[in-house]
Amino acid sequence: MLSNDLINKVKEKIKTQNKVFIPWISSVPVSWKIFDEKELEYMIESVLDCHWTEWRWNEMFEKKMSEFLWIKNVITTNSWSSANLLAFVTLTAKELWDRQIKPWDEVITVAAWFPTTINPIIQNWCIPVFVDVDLETYEVNIEELKKALSSKTKAIMLAHTLWNMFNIWEIKKICEENNLWLIEDTCDALWAKYDWKFAWTFWDIATLSFYPAHHITMWEGWALLTNNSLLAKIIRSYRDWWRDCWCKTGEDNSCNNRYNWQLGELPKWFDHKYTYSRIGYNLKVTDMQASLGLAQLEKLEWFIEKRRKNFDYLKAEFISNWLDKYFILPTETPNSEASWFGFVLSLRQWLNFSREDLLQYLNENKIWTRLLFAWNYLKQPAFINYVKDFRIIWDLKNTDYIMNNTFWIWVYPWLNKEKFDYIILKIKEFINGK
Repeated sequence: MLSNDLINKVKEKIKTQNKVFIPWISSVPVSWKIFDEKELEYMIESVLDCHWTEWRWNEMFEKKMSEFLWIKNVITTNSWSSANLLAFVTLTAKELWDRQIKPWDEVITVAAWFPTTINPIIQNWCIPVFVDVDLETYEVNIEELKKALSSKTKAIMLAHTLWNMFNIWEIKKICEENNLWLIEDTCDALWAKYDWKFAWTFWDIATLSFYPAHHITMWEGWALLTNNSLLAKIIRSYRDWWRDCWCKTGEDNSCNNRYNWQLGELPKWFDHKYTYSRIGYNLKVTDMQASLGLAQLEKLEWFIEKRRKNFDYLKAEFISNWLDKYFILPTETPNSEASWFGFVLSLRQWLNFSREDLLQYLNENKIWTRLLFAWNYLKQPAFINYVKDFRIIWDLKNTDYIMNNTFWIWVYPWLNKEKFDYIILKIKEFINGK
């Protein structure tokens, strides 16, 4: 247990984080970590265990998260890019036979998103096929997605943008009719539901983020979710030094057959714990990260509820102050229950001011914002310089519009009515000055 002195120091730290908001002086930051002495207690206990790489805390976190999300397999990893890379490379495994993704196969995605959802396609020598998104939901346009299908299509790899859900039933139908894999990037959409079911219960592999700005955190960290036992086994193999053995870290001979294998051109009875059947990575989390995530998980339902209330308040205020005249406001995909990460705004076409003018004004008033990530990814230097093989469906008109006119503000639990009212005030002040 923590000493009273240490607990009191943590409580004092929390008080300084929740200091009184003073308009024009205090800032409205882009994200905030919410924690108490429970996180510190768990992390110290994990350090005192002296295992440090993944061990009992990670096992507890995966089990609790599995129960919480109603999913069979939760597999932690160290980052978003690692999770999406593992998800994609898993589908290149030979065990999948005719469904194995191979170089030059096509994978449908959107250009209006973050590089870590697109890069694994390119890194595995496959062809990304880019389709447009709809304004208001910022999710993939289903009709454009249908046009992207070809005899070479093997998978669809999409994210739920910032909070919202793409049309799961339509995409599920497309995948089933065409025998396609779907990798579902739920980076910002923890606890989002579609037709009263969690998003990831519909799909082959989903990925989930625990980055500091997201719903819960374990510093850096992600997880892969799947109900498919074979895929889960392959994911763990690629994540854990690409080894053939399935022993947990710190365990030996769980199969009771450790010295009775002959694989590849290795000698018979070669130690199975050091037999490698894939070209993979070491992408595990530490046990201390998992302990932090476990403490955060205990607060998750409150975090999600507060985000939803913040989003609802902000949207109501934009409408009641007639700001929907100037901005396209975010809208839930039909049949979905969003788990809000941010509040996205797109400037309407007729305005006499630019997004950059507005963001500069908000920045001067200590209101921090973000663009909608890498949109349009095809315009990024990395893509222009290194990617030559890809297809585009139609003209990505909405993607380009968003690239030039869209930004977002935050709804994380530390924000409240006072801070949102200040944001609304400064946006109205800016518009009235034009």
